Amino acid sequence: MDRGYPLVTVSKKCENYIRSGHVWVYGDEILSIDREYQNGDIVDVLTGKGRYLGSGYINDNSKIRVRIISSNPNDRFDEAFYRRRVDYALDYRQTVMGEDFSSCRLIFGEADSFPGLTVDKFEDILTAQVLCLGTDRVKDIIFRALVDSLRGRGCEVKAIYERNDVKVRALEGLEEYTGFYPMDGLSTDLSGEVIITENGLRYCVDYINGQKTGFFLDQKYNRRAVARIAGGRKVLDCFTHTGAFALNAAVTADHVTAVDVSQSAVDMARRNAALNGLTNIEFVTANVFDLLSELVDSKTHPYDLIILDPPAFTKSRASARAAERGYKEINLKAMRLLPRGGYLATCSCSHFMPDEQFRRMLYSAAVDAHVTLRQIECRQQSADHPILWGVEETDYLKFYIFQVV
Repeated sequence: MDRGYPLVTVSKKCENYIRSGHVWVYGDEILSIDREYQNGDIVDVLTGKGRYLGSGYINDNSKIRVRIISSNPNDRFDEAFYRRRVDYALDYRQTVMGEDFSSCRLIFGEADSFPGLTVDKFEDILTAQVLCLGTDRVKDIIFRALVDSLRGRGCEVKAIYERNDVKVRALEGLEEYTGFYPMDGLSTDLSGEVIITENGLRYCVDYINGQKTGFFLDQKYNRRAVARIAGGRKVLDCFTHTGAFALNAAVTADHVTAVDVSQSAVDMARRNAALNGLTNIEFVTANVFDLLSELVDSKTHPYDLIILDPPAFTKSRASARAAERGYKEINLKAMRLLPRGGYLATCSCSHFMPDEQFRRMLYSAAVDAHVTLRQIECRQQSADHPILWGVEETDYLKFYIFQVV
């Protein structure tokens, strides 16, 4: 078949990979390309026998040579195509998020067939990050479609802020920068802060200076799950960031100690507590590893619920084993610190730490701590971060709640 796009023929291994649902073609899986192209162009991907597998963006600068965006040979990649895709993404969020649509992830990269694109909605502010050259070339169409579709659904959009300040953009041949996206009808001179509501609590989101896009939306319902068991307890929230777990727990807890190594994060967490009138939270700026060691050495049990929500300890398969040691260290210390019958909420947000490995690590920590884990809940990321079967990279968040007995 020849639809006018460059034809990329791939290996049998890659063919099987794509047919199983994955959407990436690596450079060493390409057998031939039939004509010239520019990086970021659309290409058709074919089997060795010339059968159509899909279409996607090609980029010689990237280890991922082609990122597939469609498996429909009838698709034409015009403005109407991207507007349909945006509508699909927003329809899905409104269905699965309901009243939480006001602040949620609108586009989750490959899971929504927008390679390398993340868009979060914080009330009337959109924050975006583009990590794929092909997507970057059509972002004007995508951003306009998002604004038009949201306004058509009765949602105001004041501004789009781009957080393209990550080094991985260089691997795609893209520059790093941040800033308000210029579009008629949108502001480009806002303060960079917006108030959102999640689980009945209010948060100030700094979408200019905060980590990633300003707030971690994926733990929304996991925070609610922790809040259900926090009543009357003394809680230690480790890696609190801007305080979301701490605030959810503090609504019913006796006392919460919230810890983070970042002073700016602690300052924002303190602001968020004040915003909600919560006075039973103590904020501590400290290295969590060191603090847990000190508490274990004290041979006391001052907390009966510990929350471990660390940043990703690994961003590659090569460092997964070293990361596992870090996860085990904090979980082992937490298990030793808790009294019998205490509760542990623990998670990993790295897809390079698969669930089986994470569970194995937790079991090993429990054996070393001479405790037994009674599982209460096993959870993942919220539904606005959908898991696309066949694309393991979209399945990244592991979250467990245990009673330690």
